Amino acid sequence: MSLLSHPETTYHLDDETLRERLEALRPIPRISIQAFCETPEVAGAIEAAGSDRRMAKAHLRVHTGGIRAAAEHYASAPTPNLVILESQLTPTELLAELDTLADVCDPGSKVVVVGHCNDVSLYRELTRRGISEYVLAPLTLSEFIGLVSQLFAAPDAAPLGRSVGFVGAKGGVGASTIAHNVAWSIGKLFSSDVILADFDLAFGTANINFDKDPPQGIAEAVFSADRLDDVFLDRLLAKCADHLSLLAAPSTLERTYDFSAEAFTPLIEAAQRVTPSVVLDLPHTWNDWTRDVLQRIDEIVLVATPDLANLRNAKNLVETLKRLRPNDGPPRLVLNQTAMPKRPEIDIAEFSEPLGLTPLATIAFDPAVFGAAANTGRMVCEAEPKHPSVEAFAAIAHAVTGRASAKRAPKSVRSGLFGLMRRR
Repeated sequence: MSLLSHPETTYHLDDETLRERLEALRPIPRISIQAFCETPEVAGAIEAAGSDRRMAKAHLRVHTGGIRAAAEHYASAPTPNLVILESQLTPTELLAELDTLADVCDPGSKVVVVGHCNDVSLYRELTRRGISEYVLAPLTLSEFIGLVSQLFAAPDAAPLGRSVGFVGAKGGVGASTIAHNVAWSIGKLFSSDVILADFDLAFGTANINFDKDPPQGIAEAVFSADRLDDVFLDRLLAKCADHLSLLAAPSTLERTYDFSAEAFTPLIEAAQRVTPSVVLDLPHTWNDWTRDVLQRIDEIVLVATPDLANLRNAKNLVETLKRLRPNDGPPRLVLNQTAMPKRPEIDIAEFSEPLGLTPLATIAFDPAVFGAAANTGRMVCEAEPKHPSVEAFAAIAHAVTGRASAKRAPKSVRSGLFGLMRRR
């Protein structure tokens, strides 16, 4: 990172540019970071970065005071992996204070100085003395995460694949069916490899929907996380199409499936290392590990039907995800099974307004087509390639992968038809 003469002046969480920059960054590994700040602006940016999901593994502490406070602190405490020092001193004073820190700083620690002097000669002198980086205040959230990623992510590491989770606001709303069809569509549309992981170990239906019965799957990956590498993961995958592989759930009740909060993290990271797109079919449950998965993944698609219980649950989920993912956009909303005969429904606009979301797609009730596809172990996209749902799944696939948008479908939605309403 070079000396910044024109840094950002804000780290507002609704800044679209901020989100785009953060999406390009790798998650930060398990490191310890301590910052010593002299201004509330720099301290605020670093504290905000600490709540970002990309920093979930890192341990961050922010202290008041600059270099002198750091020297006093580390005189009786070990230094972390990364020390951030803000200083408003002149170049000469700054260099003198750094000399006091050198006596107490462990050799393996990296040090970054956030200064207020735009001085190239100071930058060169600091790097000559072994300072990892010098950046000009005000330091922004995206700059901070990018800086840490640059210092601790392997430069030759392969780019991470994109993880997309589908979750229902209520049981039985069809989130799994949509997840399976969208995963199939991503592979078909973009000729790009996809891993579909069924996280409902007890009652998952991906194996039935794809007519597969693999002897191993997601259970082996989770319970053997200590030996989960690319080769082991590949052995667990069942091929469903040219570019689609399935990590199937055992779908048995021979054991209970209680997991720690981070139990699925090694699996997600391993899948992201080997494929461009990872689609997660998440169960409608709420516990430590489902919350952790939703906090970590790149995209979330919330599936709901337009009734009161779904609206309440969807609103709770949207508000909770906003707290868990303060620097990410809201989940994508898909309304499913609309226009069901004789069932009272909440109007789409009235359902969407309290959530602050515009549906990415609305999917009308069509049990004949979806039932026939499920009973034959095929996707709707295969069984009925001209059905309007194919265009709906394509639009969702484009949106969650960040690809160019598909054509807009007709706005009118009648029984058995799918209508699309773009987010923006």
